[in-house]
Amino acid sequence: MPAERYAPAVSRKPLRVLTPRSILPALAVMLVLAAGAAAHANKPVPFGDRVAGPGAEATPVNSESLSAADLDLRVGPGLEAFHKQTGEQAWSYRREGAEALYLAMAGDNAIVVWDDGLVTSVRPGDHEVRWHRAVPGLADWLRGDGEPGADKRTDVQRKQLAKQRAAAALHTVQRDGSPWLALVTPNLTMGLRDADGDLRYNDKPSNGCVYDPLRAVHTDYAVLIPRTCSNSSGQAVSGGITGYRLDSNGWATSTGPTATVKVLDRSRVEITDGPIVPPRVFDTRAAAPETPCGSLDAPFAAVRPQGGCADPAVTPTVDAPPAPVAPVAPAGSDAPTAPTGDQPDAQQQ
Repeated sequence: MPAERYAPAVSRKPLRVLTPRSILPALAVMLVLAAGAAAHANKPVPFGDRVAGPGAEATPVNSESLSAADLDLRVGPGLEAFHKQTGEQAWSYRREGAEALYLAMAGDNAIVVWDDGLVTSVRPGDHEVRWHRAVPGLADWLRGDGEPGADKRTDVQRKQLAKQRAAAALHTVQRDGSPWLALVTPNLTMGLRDADGDLRYNDKPSNGCVYDPLRAVHTDYAVLIPRTCSNSSGQAVSGGITGYRLDSNGWATSTGPTATVKVLDRSRVEITDGPIVPPRVFDTRAAAPETPCGSLDAPFAAVRPQGGCADPAVTPTVDAPPAPVAPVAPAGSDAPTAPTGDQPDAQQQ
């Protein structure tokens, strides 16, 4: 007997109708997503960055023909860029509530020191902000509040002091292919890689000592920072100079409290330490002092003086004195000619 087949049961439940109550959860989710998107689009710009001007809409694509060499860069109140050929402003990069004090180039990038202690790297071609770095204690030192006579400074003097100290705080080292920069305050120095703003070192002076940024200098290989050390009475009694490099270890040398450093060329500096000690030359590329000619260490010197030293084993040749030349009387003159050698006097006719 064949099995009976039954048709599947058909639901008689009516279709569900959307009601205002059922729509509310979906609307709530949509509103939350929309609010999040709006908040993300209108979030505050980090560090108050703002670019304005005719070239403010430039992008890396349409700014390929523009480079740092095409622009005249200035500071105040932000980083201002002008076309060298026309003098027209290309763009203006500013930070809300901050003023740019000093500008230095690290390769093709502009490094800016701001009065709030922030340091910024900007690529001039497309005005892209590459990185920011905050330097502890820099803003306080730029202002100079609490120093003797600070309350008597005028606004103009305060601004001049801040710009002078900003220039002393920033040192860019134009090392071939990979420039870097050092930031110096009395109580801290930092070394940053320009490629990404990565912190490569930070160092503090020893107890009882402070760095002197106003005496610091740099070459194409290192930054040299003098320091002053005081006794318990606050009297400066000694000092030193510390050299910092990014690709190798630095060095330190002891000096008096007022030693000065003068840059001679891309790698050499001259250190002057008072009237008694003679000036000495230091090569920052070789990280060694220059050995004077004639010293006992001259044959084994790592760094010889510019131009080298004469070989003491070679006896200098002495040229024979030139033979005397008889004076010649003017043409048509009756004056007798002076005799030369053993020649007899000419007979008068």
